[in-house]
Order: sequence, then C-alpha cells, then structure tokens
Amino acid sequence: MPEKQRTEEQAQAPRNAGAPQTATPAEEKPRRRQARGERRIAQLLEAAAAVFCRSGYTAASTNAIAREAGVSPGTLYQFFPNKEAIAVGLSDQLLHDWRATHGQALAPENVELPLDAMLDAVLDPMIAFNLQNPAFAVLMHGTDTPGRITEDISSLHDTVFTRVEEIVAGFLPDAAPDELSRTANMVLALFKAGLTLILSHEGAERDAYIAELKTVMYRYLQPLVDCGDPAAH
Repeated sequence: MPEKQRTEEQAQAPRNAGAPQTATPAEEKPRRRQARGERRIAQLLEAAAAVFCRSGYTAASTNAIAREAGVSPGTLYQFFPNKEAIAVGLSDQLLHDWRATHGQALAPENVELPLDAMLDAVLDPMIAFNLQNPAFAVLMHGTDTPGRITEDISSLHDTVFTRVEEIVAGFLPDAAPDELSRTANMVLALFKAGLTLILSHEGAERDAYIAELKTVMYRYLQPLVDCGDPAAH
C-alpha cells in the first residue's frame, strides 16, 4: 500500500480503536437509577420485615413501613402499589434465601455424618436463618398471610418434607411408605415446636433450648438408626 494512502486511512480511523469501551454519560444514568432503585427496594423490604414482626401482617400499614424506611408514602408507592405487593416481595426474597439454606443443611455430605454431627450440620443453619429473619416465621405461620405467599410456603414445605422422608428412608430402607411419612412428619413437628421456643428466648436460655431440641431429635432418631441398616447410614 502506498505510504500516502496508508497515512490517510490511519487518520480516518477512530483514535481510540482497540481501547476498552466505556459507557457514555447517557448510558450511565439509567444504570445509576437502576442501582438506586434496587437499594430503595431493599430498604423498603427491610423496613417491612421490621413492621411485620412488630405488628403482624394485618395491623401493618404502608404508612408505618414508609416511616420505618425513612421515606414518604409517595416514594413507597413508586415501587410497591400496596401492602400485599410488599409482603410478596419480602416473601420471595426470604424463600430464595431459605431454599439456599435448606440445600446447604440437607446436603448429602451432611446426611452421611454420624447422627449427632448430622443434627448439628442440619439444624444449625436452619435455626440461624430463622433467628436472622424473624419475618419469615410471621409470614409462614400467620393466619392472615396473602394467598400467593401461602401457596409458595406450602410448596416449600412439600419440598422439605420429601427430603426429610428420603433421609428417613436411608435409615429405614425396609419401612413401609406410611411409616416413613409419619416419621418425617414427626421430625418436622419436633423441629417447629423447638424452633418456637428458641425464637421466644434470648442469650443463654436460647442456647439451652437449641441444645434441648438437638437432644430430643437425637433420642427420637437414634433408635431408628440402630434398627436400620448401618451400611445405609
């Protein structure tokens, strides 16, 4: 290529060709607005969790949630049209986190541990989640919870029940289906009863109830492990 022609083409090429492309100011604005919106939604959901825990779902109001978040009701309505939408948004977030906790707690490597170590590995993250997210129990057990949330929680319960039933079947490979179902229901009932006591106490008393729950679960499950196939456990 003649030197003159090559020089002209180089002059016409973009000066930053090959350099990393950065967003223009016009592109940055929507990103910043989106980030601010996400932070505001997180702020409102956190405020809703606090209000639901104090007042329950029915007594809570959008004005109370806005006050808790430190924003005006008008700002709240920019993101959520009503209280039910806030509760659904909070429930979606909590259920997503709970599924991750459930997957961690009931992972196969935990189930293969000796019974006392297995109870620590399974119960500790589940208890910790409920302590860190008290609004979960409010929405999960409330009689006034919106129907959409009730359906999601029912689906979650079915998933957990099926997994517990599978674990019990590992201890009792020859058990009849109705026996497996009863045992799984009893395990979940013991956990729920113990969790209620744990959530209603603090400090050393709470720790004592956590230990007591593990003792009860151990004494209930140990005979099943003993009479089952050791190789299966």
